[in-house]
Amino acid sequence: MNRFLYTTLIRVLSPGLLGWMAMRARRVGGDWGVCSGVRFGRYTGTSSLRSPVWIHAVSLGETRAAQPLLHALLEQGEDVLLTHMTTTGRQEGARVFQEAISAGRLVQQWLPYDFPGATRRFIAHYRPSAGILIEREVWPNLLAAAQEARVPMMLASARFSDHALRQSLRLGSVMRRAYASFVAVYAQSLQDAQRLEQAGASAVRVSGNFKFDISLPADKIQRGREFGAALKRKVIVIASTREGEDELFIKALGKQVKRARAQGKNLSEQVLFCLVPRHPERFDTAATQLSQAGISYVRRSQLIEAGDCSSTALRASNNTAVLLGDSLGEMLWYYALAQVAVVAGSFQPLGGQNLIEACAIGTPVIVGPHTRNFEQAVVDAMDEGAALRAPNAEAALQLALQLLDDPQRLSRMGQAGTHWVQKHAGAVVRVTTGLNEIRQHGARP
Repeated sequence: MNRFLYTTLIRVLSPGLLGWMAMRARRVGGDWGVCSGVRFGRYTGTSSLRSPVWIHAVSLGETRAAQPLLHALLEQGEDVLLTHMTTTGRQEGARVFQEAISAGRLVQQWLPYDFPGATRRFIAHYRPSAGILIEREVWPNLLAAAQEARVPMMLASARFSDHALRQSLRLGSVMRRAYASFVAVYAQSLQDAQRLEQAGASAVRVSGNFKFDISLPADKIQRGREFGAALKRKVIVIASTREGEDELFIKALGKQVKRARAQGKNLSEQVLFCLVPRHPERFDTAATQLSQAGISYVRRSQLIEAGDCSSTALRASNNTAVLLGDSLGEMLWYYALAQVAVVAGSFQPLGGQNLIEACAIGTPVIVGPHTRNFEQAVVDAMDEGAALRAPNAEAALQLALQLLDDPQRLSRMGQAGTHWVQKHAGAVVRVTTGLNEIRQHGARP
């Protein structure tokens, strides 16, 4: 398929795609601007940014991954244009970079749809000095518009699975030319780099994963640890559950409670389970499922209202079986609170979620069988002794409970995790160095 056929196809399919986005926006909530002018590259006024570095982070995960890079660019005095496709990514960017946005140094915008006119207007309006796409978001017309305007484009912290390679090869020349248009590609692993070269990319190098360059907010971690220390129980966090997983873990938790009761024990007196859905639209659904299962719970939002470490918050936590994580931007608080983290997104065929944050704090990790999006990181963490794999939700909870009874093993896993993360840091420095070389010399780094 060439770019003309690709463009014709997306134009034919666009009514259905826009309808799907509108339905998703209605279900999730928030302002997606599905049919707004900016989605079609139409803007009012002129841009306030001067030759910004443009970063595209499609959704929540990519926005979080890009944070170390964005902080580094702002620290070196750059103006930054940050684009998204989803409201969760945009909300996270607005929360983390509120100060830079207020100062006019960072502007958030929707990425236009991949129509030739929309992408050309976008590039002409913002006139970026360079563009960096995070992880895997590759749009042929967008890259063609950047190339036409002589805007150097990079793909950074790139991950590229066998499935993504097969899809790219099926699309033919349109994707080969898109990947070939990058002046630099920084892959997370050697395997990612090899697959990206097969897809058509050149100047591919292994830089590692931005997520290893995580900045740990000391106050949030301290508050989590203080809260955990004040509890009468140990804590297992079930983090970033996705579609279908809440029900699996709630069912598994019910079985653990019954098993303990048959042994004459009250599990709720020994362990507090934190269930943290990844997307806010499922907070209420998870609450309903807990109620239907007869499992007592308290919402994190209720504890925030009562005040962290207040007697009311501690009493509410100690009198319930589950803490339902219905807050945003607090994953590090949950990891700091817990003795064990079950990182979900991997107990259904969804590709897994980032385990690096938990390891960076020193919290031992358990993942499920489906981790293709983070496979190299998961394998490396397991080899280092920082993570374990369980075949299903029930086995994961059983393994977590066993770890709580083995403090020496917990300590070894936690230390292995922090060492592993420190050993792999440096991706941001490599990418920013390459970016500066490209802009100074107009050539591949």
